[in-house]
Amino acid sequence: MKRHTILFELGCEELPPKSLKKLRDSLKSEVAKGLKDNSLFFTNIEAYAAPRRLALKIIDMPDQQADFTEEKRGPSVAVAYDSEGKPTRALEGFLRSSGITVADLREIDTPKGKWLIHRKNIKGQSLEVLLPQILQAALDNLPIAKRMRSAASRTEFVRPVKWVVLLKDNDVIEATIQDHKAGNVTYGHRFHAPEAITLAHADEYLAKLKAAYVVADFAERQAIIDQQVKALADEVNAIAIVPSDLRDEVTALVEWPVALRASFEERFLAVPQEALITTMQDNQKYFCLVNSDHKLQPYFITVSNIESKDPIQIIEGNEKVVRPRLSDAEFFFLQDQKQPLASRKEKLANMVFQAQLGTLWDKSQRIAKLAVALSNITGATAVDAEKAALLAKCDLTSELVGEFPELQGIAGTYYARIEGENHEVAEALGEQYLPKFAGDVLPQTQTGTTIALADRLDTLTGIFGIGQAPTGSKDPFALRRSAIGILRLVTENNLDVSIEELITLALNAYGDVVADHAKTLADAVAFLEGRYRAKYEDQGVAVDVIQAVQALSPKSPLDFDKRVTAVNHFRALPEAAALAAANKRVANILAKEAEPTGAVVEANLVEEAEKALFAVLAKITPEVEPLFAAKDYTTALSKLAALRAPVDAFFEGVMVMADDAELKANRLRLLAQLRGLFTSVADISVLQH
Repeated sequence: MKRHTILFELGCEELPPKSLKKLRDSLKSEVAKGLKDNSLFFTNIEAYAAPRRLALKIIDMPDQQADFTEEKRGPSVAVAYDSEGKPTRALEGFLRSSGITVADLREIDTPKGKWLIHRKNIKGQSLEVLLPQILQAALDNLPIAKRMRSAASRTEFVRPVKWVVLLKDNDVIEATIQDHKAGNVTYGHRFHAPEAITLAHADEYLAKLKAAYVVADFAERQAIIDQQVKALADEVNAIAIVPSDLRDEVTALVEWPVALRASFEERFLAVPQEALITTMQDNQKYFCLVNSDHKLQPYFITVSNIESKDPIQIIEGNEKVVRPRLSDAEFFFLQDQKQPLASRKEKLANMVFQAQLGTLWDKSQRIAKLAVALSNITGATAVDAEKAALLAKCDLTSELVGEFPELQGIAGTYYARIEGENHEVAEALGEQYLPKFAGDVLPQTQTGTTIALADRLDTLTGIFGIGQAPTGSKDPFALRRSAIGILRLVTENNLDVSIEELITLALNAYGDVVADHAKTLADAVAFLEGRYRAKYEDQGVAVDVIQAVQALSPKSPLDFDKRVTAVNHFRALPEAAALAAANKRVANILAKEAEPTGAVVEANLVEEAEKALFAVLAKITPEVEPLFAAKDYTTALSKLAALRAPVDAFFEGVMVMADDAELKANRLRLLAQLRGLFTSVADISVLQH
């Protein structure tokens, strides 16, 4: 069967840049699925995407489907014929629905007896018939939130379609897709080469478009941008900030990328650089430049879609556009400094945090009280913790945060520095929101850690206190994410404190605002403990490891963390599977029997295997008990791995359920001692292998 190269291009008005890459990938996967479902097996699909086009090049495609046999199963022979051998209603119905007679049927043997089937040989359809259907179905299935119709067409798409190319090698496949007749004509750059381009062969596509100032391959276009941006940054000894989302968006905005470096007045560098970077990235799609210390430099890079004869005009035009935006940020920054942070508490007193829990100033006062209590745990200075807490929310009333909400906390840090606050207090104002997401950095100061903990604990405790805990997908105060933040702040800062103690301190700050302290404590503790699984699964820890630790219900997140680390390490040891199975067996035996009290009586050990196990336990127990006390669970479990051989020998050579009651009781005590050592860390019987 002859093989071919297929080219499909959908030409449109400018596609939405934030979803161009997703549209390209979805089109490729949908078409690949459609081809495979129709037994059209190809070698590869190359997908292209530019502002005005989506395209696919399918390599090594067959002329048509292979011929195939369609098999349809009817009723069983026992059901198909009556006692006289005549067709029953069941068989007649099958014949009627299939358009066949009894002569067309065959009998086959199955494990359930003889069955009637109809086999029909079907000739494979041609590529020309199937491909247009597959392409249209793929376009209909693209993830498009809002579709539109253009002119009189009833067909919908994300943007109006202007042309369609569909080639098999050098031949046009006759088809109508998105109400457009397919042809071999495409178009180049809107300004540099707007004339029609006739494609003589599918393989000409990339080269002919490049000659017409269109780099159709998204990845190639992005590589050009990366190279140009780096070269321009290197010229001024700077490093470009290139967020992946912005990089993709800029790549989706241009067909022929030309990067240009522009500048702005150095006086703007006095403004918080986060504000300048935000406005340049979000509003203008610029790449900002920083030095090796990550300090903003007075330059930015814009990527033009035109190769201008006079690039200075484009540079000056961008400089003219960005200046008012930077001036706005400067104005807000200077205006805010006319009012000290601490004086903004009056405005906080008019901003509601939550109707039943009061204003943001009420929250600030609670956080201050809680922060002072937490400082004994975090090692922060109580005076710094209290001051930082009272200033923490003040920048929410500032002009700068009003314009740039993502600068909450960051703006406060700048203003606190200007007002002469010490390093701990100033940094804590920005660090209170860390970590913002999974894997984010934690506060670097003890005061920042204290405020970050206090803020989250106050919100979580208060919301539970008024009975508005998260339900299903509803979590308006992001308590699930906040809870994992609390667990990280405790464990990664080695804070030895129980969840119950943390919630109790938060409740003390609330006082009578929360009516039922006991219920709130129980609910909030259960919620936080319930987040362990999400936290550790995100880190790639197996569920059974987490469950093995949860079985013991450790009170402290730090203790829980050390146990998870130990069990995770133990699980990888060669002895783990056998010891987990043995522990499961021991747990089952002890669950069925009344666990005997007292110590093992050495004189009642009669079998060599039980004597050997007793001797090993006597030797290893004093070695691991200090490790348990020091919470060095990893070393302890590694030592316990040495029990595998004597435990295996015990179960092979000793009958636990002996007829002699004293022998049986003594062996149960031995097993209880064995299990007690392991459950000093976790219930390893839960581990799956």
